[in-house]
Amino acid sequence: MPKVLISDKLSPQAAEIFRSRGVDVDVKVGMDKQELLSVIGEYDGLAIRSATKVTADILEAAHNLKVVGRAGIGVDNVDIPAASQKGVVVMNTPFGNSTTTAEHAIAMMMALARQVPQANASTHAGKWEKSRFMGVELTNKLLGVVGCGNIGSIAASRAIGLKMKVVAFDPFLSAERAQEIGVEKVELEELFARADFITLHTPLTDKTRNIISAEAMAKMKKGVRIINCARGGLVDETALKEALDTGHVAGAALDVFEVEPATENQLFGMENVICTPHLGASTTEAQEAVALQVAEQMSDYLVSGAVTNALNMPSVSAEEAPILKPFIALAEQLGSFAGQITQSAIHKVEIIYDGHVADMNTKPLTSAALAGLLRPLLSDVNMVSAPIAIKDRGIKLTETRQAKTGAFDNYIQITLETDNQTRSVAGTVFADGQPRIIRIKNINMEAELCPHMLLTSNTDRPGHIGRLGTVLGEAGVNIASFNLGRSNDGGEAIALLGVDSPLEQSVLDKVAALELVTQAEALSFPEVTS
Repeated sequence: MPKVLISDKLSPQAAEIFRSRGVDVDVKVGMDKQELLSVIGEYDGLAIRSATKVTADILEAAHNLKVVGRAGIGVDNVDIPAASQKGVVVMNTPFGNSTTTAEHAIAMMMALARQVPQANASTHAGKWEKSRFMGVELTNKLLGVVGCGNIGSIAASRAIGLKMKVVAFDPFLSAERAQEIGVEKVELEELFARADFITLHTPLTDKTRNIISAEAMAKMKKGVRIINCARGGLVDETALKEALDTGHVAGAALDVFEVEPATENQLFGMENVICTPHLGASTTEAQEAVALQVAEQMSDYLVSGAVTNALNMPSVSAEEAPILKPFIALAEQLGSFAGQITQSAIHKVEIIYDGHVADMNTKPLTSAALAGLLRPLLSDVNMVSAPIAIKDRGIKLTETRQAKTGAFDNYIQITLETDNQTRSVAGTVFADGQPRIIRIKNINMEAELCPHMLLTSNTDRPGHIGRLGTVLGEAGVNIASFNLGRSNDGGEAIALLGVDSPLEQSVLDKVAALELVTQAEALSFPEVTS
C-alpha cells in the first residue's frame, strides 16, 4: 500500500480521500527540517502547502518518494530540478483557487478605487473625513490584464461585469480566445499606455521578473493604479515606491511581495498603497478545493499511474491511464532492449509511432522509452528523470507520428545511432493487451519478452539451432520460448530465446564461440511477468 505524508495543514477531507483510495496516510504538521529528514524516507508521497520546503537534501533522503503534491499553484518551496533528477513527480493544483484569486484581485481593485481601507481606519479612529477620500468609478475605465490564462480570464470576466473595458497581454492568448472572453488582445506597451488599472496574473519567470519596472511605469498613464495578486517579484518595489511618491502611479494594491513573509517593506505605511498578506487563495472554498484536488491527483498517480498537473512530467489522465498502460510498458521494454544490445556511445534516438498509437498522448510513452534505454546504465532513472538525462548527455531525440504503414494496427520503433552502428527494435500491442517484439535490427519476428532472455545473431546456415540448443542443454538452461527471424536465405539471422534463469557468463561465452555467431547478448527485463 502506498504511503503519503501530509506535512502542512490541509482539510481533514484530504486524508480521507487518500484512505478511501487505498493509500496509507500520516498527518504530521509543523515538523522542522531535521524531523522531516528523519522520516521522509518512509513515504511514497508528500502533500504540502507553502510551509514545507522540499529542498535537494530532503529529496536526497527521500529514498521511496515518487510524488510531491502542492495544494495550490505556487511551487517556489520545491526544488523542481532536484526532484526531476531524483525521478520525483511534482504536482500542483493550478485551478482550485483560480476564482478565489481573481475575486481577490477585483476586491483589491475596488478598494483601491474607493480608498476603502484608509477610510475604514479613519472612521474607526473617530474621524469623519468625508472630503478626504475622493474615489474614482470603475465603470467605463480600462483594465489592463497582464497574463490572461485561467485566473486572468476570470478577473477579466468580473471586470466586464462591472462595465469596464478590458485589454489583455498574453503571448499565448489567441485571437479566438480573446474574442470568446470579451477582451481586446494588445501588446504590452500598448496596454501600459492605455490602461487606467493594471492587474497582474502571470507566473514569475526570468522573462516576467520586474515586468512592472521603472521603464514600464514611465510608459503608463499618469494616475494609473496597479494590482498584483500573482507573484512577488513581478513588480520592482523600489521603482513602484518612487512612482507613487511622484504621483505618476496613483495607487497600488499588493497581495504578494518580493520577500515573504513580508514583515517589513518600503511600501508599508504609504497612504496610497493597500497591502494584504498573500490572501489570494485564502477562502474556505479554495482551501478545501485544492486539498481535495491534490489528494485525488496523488492517489491517482500512486494507485493507477494517472498524472495530472505535473510540472516535470507529461500528464496522463485517469481515462488515458488504462489505455496507455500497455503502450507505456511496450515503450519501456523497447527502450531497454535497444539499450542492452547497444555497446557504444549513443548520439541519436529516433522514436516512430505508427498507426493508432500515433494519435495517443505519446509524451509519456517517449519518457518511458528513454527510461528503459538509460536504465541499464543509470539504475535509478525513471520517466521523470530520463528526458533530463538524455538532454544533459547531448543525445539528440526525434519523434515521428505516422498513419498505419504496415500489417500492424500500431507499432513503436526505436532506432539508436552510435559511433559505429545503427540499431533498431520495434514492437506492438496486440488485442490481448500484451506487448510483442515484431522487428529487431530490421528483421521481422514475433516474440514476447520475459525476465531472462538470450539474443543471438548469426549467419543463416543449417545446424546452428541444434548447436545452440546443445550448449544450453548441457549447461542446464531451460528454454521457455524460442523465436527466429532472418533477413534472407543465407543472410543474417537472429534468435530470441526466453530462459527460466539468468545466463551465467560462462554459458554466454560458449554461445558466442559457436560457429556462425556474430553476437550473443544476455538480456534482462525484471519488470516483465510471464
